[in-house]
Amino acid sequence: MEPTKKSPKILVFSTDKISDPGIDQAGLRKLHYSPSVYVISMPCSSGIKPRWIMHAFEQGFDGVFIAADGHECSYSATCPDRTNTIINEAQRLMEEKKISPKRIRMAALCSVCAEPFVGHMNNFSKILADIGPDAG
Repeated sequence: MEPTKKSPKILVFSTDKISDPGIDQAGLRKLHYSPSVYVISMPCSSGIKPRWIMHAFEQGFDGVFIAADGHECSYSATCPDRTNTIINEAQRLMEEKKISPKRIRMAALCSVCAEPFVGHMNNFSKILADIGPDAG
């Protein structure tokens, strides 16, 4: 009997006004993605701290996904640039800790992006499974 493959554990930082409704739609429409995806909602993706991303890895998450506001952000016109800077800083910290930069992803998701969200989660899960737990 083959051992059961464990699904990669993914933490999603989502935004309450932009990406959360799309993620909620994925659940309401019963679109399938891994049950090992955990979502934290916040007002704006540019408010994420690189140390939060690192904390997720320290707590055993295999990957972090930023469901970014993109240009639809109601808080800041510079949101995409600020979020990109956060990702770059997190990747720098990840390299210091020998964590593969493939373990972090970002995409702009809107309130009707149920299918794209599921696609991102399924693709990211496959990438993380291919990397494996020890390939940091």
